[in-house]
Amino acid sequence: MDVPPEDAADALPCGAPTLDDLPDGLLVADRDARVVVFNAAASRMTGIASGAALGRDFRDVLPLHDAEGRDWWKCLAPYDGLGTRTRHPERPLYLPGGTELLVTAGYRRGRGGRVERFTISLRDALHRARLERDRADLVSTVAHELRSPLTSVKGFTATLLAKWHRFNDDQKRVMLETVNADADRVTRLITELLDVSRIEAGRLEMHRQVVDLPGEIRKVLAGRVAAGDAEDRFRFEARGVLPEMWLDPDKVDQILGNLVENAVRHGAGTVTIMVEPDAHKEGAAVSVRDEGEGIPPEAAQRIFRQFWRGPGGNRRGGTGLGLYIVKGLVEAHGGTITVRRAPGGGAEFRFTVPAGAPDYAT
Repeated sequence: MDVPPEDAADALPCGAPTLDDLPDGLLVADRDARVVVFNAAASRMTGIASGAALGRDFRDVLPLHDAEGRDWWKCLAPYDGLGTRTRHPERPLYLPGGTELLVTAGYRRGRGGRVERFTISLRDALHRARLERDRADLVSTVAHELRSPLTSVKGFTATLLAKWHRFNDDQKRVMLETVNADADRVTRLITELLDVSRIEAGRLEMHRQVVDLPGEIRKVLAGRVAAGDAEDRFRFEARGVLPEMWLDPDKVDQILGNLVENAVRHGAGTVTIMVEPDAHKEGAAVSVRDEGEGIPPEAAQRIFRQFWRGPGGNRRGGTGLGLYIVKGLVEAHGGTITVRRAPGGGAEFRFTVPAGAPDYAT
């Protein structure tokens, strides 16, 4: 979240206690260039404690230089320069140790253009670089995942249009079924991308109603069997009596479907789904286990990130977005999800969801 320095300064009289909640670093200097605000994010980015910064000249607290090594404050002369300047746009600057920060500055001026308050906003350049890499990964992934099915669709439709009368009905059906399957694949990818966008923007809409959680699990497993999976590949266990669960049924189906798909695709042996009351708070806990190789302990913290595909890479397909979406959907219900080694080997994904309440707004 970008906080205009001028707006942050205006909020100081009544908002100072909340400035530590800002994700961006904030330094405010008074008319004498002494630091009067140095929030927690600024301390984290610079390694300087707030108490050590307050009351000092801001140029000593934040000795920034540009890429050519020039002292930025000498170049800028914020208190002695043009009296008409109101702000400086964001630019990369560096601390003496080489830490890169994205810096924005704004002025609050009094009579005659004198600087009454100078406000500096800091952003973590590494965080920005990670975001840019994530965007580049997203574009690359989307291009790769779309290219294969669209090439197939184009090839089969062009062949049918050019040589329709050369094929019998069975051959035409096979080609059209392939086109249909590839169109479904593209639709799934677009749906995943929209889900990612809504999760990141906090715009997931929840439509809660009473959900029979064991019934939803049985429905998902029946769909897998109908699609061709062996019935004995799955085992379902329901333990105890669940409270009345107010959940979004479509999102619950999506969570369960992704976890079961993940167990089938990346695991081995029997896939066990167990549902039981949550022992720690009113709600339900669902576990999905497989009997495969499991998740390496060092990967457990990364598995819910975007584009995580594990040691197999692209070998087993998928965009690497499924588990990220699952985590977002579970958390949208107010729940949590974890992964660990299953008791009999393999991976166990366990998520909990509170009983919730009806969403009258939807």
